[in-house]
Amino acid sequence: MNHSYTNTAKILHWLMATLFIFVWCLAFYRDHFIFSPNQSSLKLNLIMLHKNIATTILFLFFIRLFWRYTHPAPKLPKTMPNIMKILAHIMHVFLYIVLLLMPLTGCLLSWSAGRTAPVLYLFDIPAFINKNTQLASILKPIHIYLSWFVGLMIVGHILTALKHHFIDKDTVMKSMLFK
Repeated sequence: MNHSYTNTAKILHWLMATLFIFVWCLAFYRDHFIFSPNQSSLKLNLIMLHKNIATTILFLFFIRLFWRYTHPAPKLPKTMPNIMKILAHIMHVFLYIVLLLMPLTGCLLSWSAGRTAPVLYLFDIPAFINKNTQLASILKPIHIYLSWFVGLMIVGHILTALKHHFIDKDTVMKSMLFK
């Protein structure tokens, strides 16, 4: 029985986690710590960096989803109660959903504001909608609230992994670590 994820799954997991946390922190810093008008170029650069990196999460999401579909996750420990296994599965489904919705709402927000959705400073994702300021005013709070929701989910994910490692002393966290 396989007790560990594949190396590709681990790379995708840690790369996406790192990118998400980085772009989340960029947006948080940009929105809460840049106050003076003479910092407007810094704010614009942070927005562009946020968008250029965050859009890669969309591409990585589909690669990861395909990999997960073709390479099932290791079985959870037999000692784990069935209700916890069900909750773990539900949480992973929600994580996948929000990791798709975050970059999608970000792209839709950019396009509806008449801006681009750039990827790693290499190209722009073609706009699938036209500029629409009413839609932008709806999408902005959705994107922000969703970011807080997914942030809390990730904190819960990390705390649960630590609980498995230090309290339950099972292989759940180890299954996603490199040897």
